[in-house]
Amino acid sequence: MVPGHEIVGRVSAVGKDVKDFKSGDLVGVGCLVDSCQHCASCQEGLEQYCVEGATWTYNNVDRQDKSITMGGYSERILVSAKFVLRIPGNLDAKAAAPLLCAGITLYSPLRHWGVKQGSKVAIVGLGGLGHMGLKLAKAMGADVTLFTRTPGKESEAKRLGADHVVISTDPAQMKAVAGRFDLVIDTVPSEHDVNPYLTAVKRDGDYVIVGQMTPLLPPLNAGALVGGRKSVAGSLIGGLAETRRCWISAASTASSRMSK
Repeated sequence: MVPGHEIVGRVSAVGKDVKDFKSGDLVGVGCLVDSCQHCASCQEGLEQYCVEGATWTYNNVDRQDKSITMGGYSERILVSAKFVLRIPGNLDAKAAAPLLCAGITLYSPLRHWGVKQGSKVAIVGLGGLGHMGLKLAKAMGADVTLFTRTPGKESEAKRLGADHVVISTDPAQMKAVAGRFDLVIDTVPSEHDVNPYLTAVKRDGDYVIVGQMTPLLPPLNAGALVGGRKSVAGSLIGGLAETRRCWISAASTASSRMSK
């Protein structure tokens, strides 16, 4: 199994009941290819949280024929029309593809937690998810900070939209941002200690995990939460409606830049 879930291609054929797409259309397919369609999450456009379990684009069992989904590196992919997304005409296909996973994984929590002009947002980690977080948070008008353990990433981070860079292994730098952020999004995929970053969350702020899928070690410092009425949460990708909004926002940003 060779995974692939940021898929862009041309429609080669459509079923007789498909009305919204035709052969030759440039479209995208993200992490999902199906869901139950009738649970509360699906009805609200949050197919990624389908209570029966969403059908993922690779290494999952197809709901219809029980075959194994083979992902985006297969020669062709057959998908329910609802799970196909039209690429806006002014959005470059190469730029569109990463929005289908990394992009929507960051766009969804930024939107859900209400990031707006002037919000103070921090992104932990400058990987595939982190760099999308910097760009999207900046486009939403936030004051954006990158937390990184690695010195030397400042110029790249600022090119991507960071206003500030904090070296998280430097006690003085961490102390300087204590209680600063409305929202911190942690994109680090491997086991790590989140407690130092909790001190950077302001009272009533939120710490959202999108990268790590394993148990948090060492134990979470509950005192840091209770003492500031802070919340720790998690977020998956976005649903189809949210992914469309992400693309529309990206296309709008691209148009704005081209007009300047």
